[in-house]
Amino acid sequence: MQRARRERSELEGRMGSGEENSLFETRKDKARHIRRLYAVSLFVAICFVWAFRLTHIPAKGEAGQWAWLGLFVAEVWGGIYWVFYHALRWNMVYRTTFPNRLSPRYESRFPEVDIFVFTADAVVEPPMMVINTVLSVMAYDYPAEKLSVYLSDDGGSDVTFYALLQASSFAKHWIPFCKRFKVEPRSPAAYFNTVASTKSQDHNYVKHLATIHKLYEEMKRRVEEATKLGVPSEARSKHNGFSKWDSYSSPRDHDTILQIVMHKKESEGSKDVDGCTLPTLVYMAREKRPHYHTNFKAGAINSLLRVSSAISNGKIILILDCDMYSTHSQSMRDALCFFMDEDKGQEIAYVQFPQCFNNIGKNDLYGNSLSEIMEVELHGFDGFGGSMFIGTCCYIRRDALCKQKFSSEYKNDWNNENEVTEVNLLELEEESKALANCSYEKNTLWGKKIGSIYGCLVEDVITGLQIKSQGWKSVYYNPSINAFSGIAPTNLLRTLVQMKRWGEGQLQLLLSEFRPKCYGDKKINLGLLLGYWHYNFFAVTSLSVLYYSIIPSLYLLKGVSFFPKISSVWFIPFACVIIGEIAYSLIEGLRMGGSIQGWWNGTRMWLYEKTSSFLFSLIDGILGFFGRPNLSFSLTSKVTEDDVAQRYKKEVMEFGTSSPYFTVLATLALLNLFCLLLTLKELVLGKGSFGVEKMALQVLLCGVLVVINIPLYQAIFVRKDKGRMPTSVSIKSTTLALTACVFFKLFN
Repeated sequence: MQRARRERSELEGRMGSGEENSLFETRKDKARHIRRLYAVSLFVAICFVWAFRLTHIPAKGEAGQWAWLGLFVAEVWGGIYWVFYHALRWNMVYRTTFPNRLSPRYESRFPEVDIFVFTADAVVEPPMMVINTVLSVMAYDYPAEKLSVYLSDDGGSDVTFYALLQASSFAKHWIPFCKRFKVEPRSPAAYFNTVASTKSQDHNYVKHLATIHKLYEEMKRRVEEATKLGVPSEARSKHNGFSKWDSYSSPRDHDTILQIVMHKKESEGSKDVDGCTLPTLVYMAREKRPHYHTNFKAGAINSLLRVSSAISNGKIILILDCDMYSTHSQSMRDALCFFMDEDKGQEIAYVQFPQCFNNIGKNDLYGNSLSEIMEVELHGFDGFGGSMFIGTCCYIRRDALCKQKFSSEYKNDWNNENEVTEVNLLELEEESKALANCSYEKNTLWGKKIGSIYGCLVEDVITGLQIKSQGWKSVYYNPSINAFSGIAPTNLLRTLVQMKRWGEGQLQLLLSEFRPKCYGDKKINLGLLLGYWHYNFFAVTSLSVLYYSIIPSLYLLKGVSFFPKISSVWFIPFACVIIGEIAYSLIEGLRMGGSIQGWWNGTRMWLYEKTSSFLFSLIDGILGFFGRPNLSFSLTSKVTEDDVAQRYKKEVMEFGTSSPYFTVLATLALLNLFCLLLTLKELVLGKGSFGVEKMALQVLLCGVLVVINIPLYQAIFVRKDKGRMPTSVSIKSTTLALTACVFFKLFN
């Protein structure tokens, strides 16, 4: 015994100072010097491209003079934006946590954690998906008496509430099963999919697995029947929580519905089958009225902030979308390594984890893995002083979210938790309901200075900036084991609509009082500022890409060259930029675990997003700036039809519906195809003033645009399935493209 005490004392002495005492470490990117050398070298080449444009402007009256100047503007902006893009690759850092050091020191002082799960529509976000996410976080490897889970249902669906009641009963079996057999992941659906083909020699485990799987299938059947037919009358009569829907008019017109399904301080009903305490579980559908703006997810966050402060008041909050289930039960301890670090923990406002997706194909057809953002750019944000807040998969300090300013006097205090006492749940519900009423925020600072910020489609980014303006810091933690996993869009239109929303939100941020530069040098450094601008100017950059996708191709019809001859010394900087960027992006994609085909798919989606999603973002953003209100938020459906899913598995792009996005994409693709075919015809027949050497780069550009659009041509001319391009879009786009070519050829 004395030897054990002596060894523990020596260990504590070694941990008392220096890095051995830290709960996390920060490592710089090992390849940063190579990245910087590449960036400087390529920027020099870009400057030579600008010099070529300035020194070779066509004389007044020559064909293409104004188009030449337009290309110069596009290239200048492209070069500036390239600086924003590479700023996030200049100083990347990586974090490592030491949870084995955390538990011996702080296990008894772990803070209470409130988990906010958000859903808004029971049709596009099925209740079974929602409760699988809820169950995955209820089963965290964390003291249950310090864990509270809140489901915010902005759809106000009694079916979702019914599903949550079913989940609360199933949790009494599921959570002990997870802890007994150290199950990962702890979303039942994900786990059962994982073990479907796994054999085990542990007969005790096999027996319990069969029992728990049967219980899950029974719960799933009941929830899916309720989704189709409505909540059974038997369930309504058994649980008085359904009486809250008696005054319900519609999802946009109802009283606050608040139900404490389980409470850790309740004497009965909150124990699992082993007699252990279960986490607190709360359902909330905040009050909705037609004449009150809901402020979307930001409004839901603020309502839960107030409601949770009355029920559990956890010092740390996990914000999670309903489609992002937990895949690692230890992730909460990883987050606490940052918050509870003795040296730097007190200044950290939030710990951002990456979004990962479980339905991305091998070659990432729609570029929805967000790997460039999650594996590179957020590390770059972190290296310059703080990760961007992306609105989900984020542990955040309640003090910071409620806009308490950070100062050197601020210290972590994990000891002032409320003592466990019996509570009257009915009284607690009634007291808390008032905090979610529409009129509560009137004439207050909620949404302006307190909580999540209103007035922008990217309220998460604005909120993160607002927190940084109060002196707080943030970190990005990308663990080797994914902490969360979700569902990405599986068709093209949903992806484009989602990107349009992001682009418009970033433009709103750029034009608002919350834009990053407002906080000054003391709050946000130059590197971080450039990183935010990379996102803020998403929409603006669409003009340069659109110009480059149209003008050089059209001028092929006139034999007018905008690029140097292959034999010219000016060809070298263009070649350096083209080859350098292709090589860099390909190497980066392969290093992130992608494939060459995945890189090509990502390049296609980059073009499609820039010329459609971000173009519409720019239009709507400008109209909104000049007074036309356009603050709308559309959910991305998590439901996929069977035939669409089959095409997605085969990596066949999905069109299948009329949309302005597809009209723009098809018109551009056909315009480039017609220009290339007419140019090749001129070349073969030897007509006109076409010179192979002087037009080589221009033909190459047009040719690449044609090759990258092959899936679109197939959808227009070849495919017969339901995912093909609608005939109306094909006819309209063909007419527009042919008209542009003919008019340019004849009248320009």
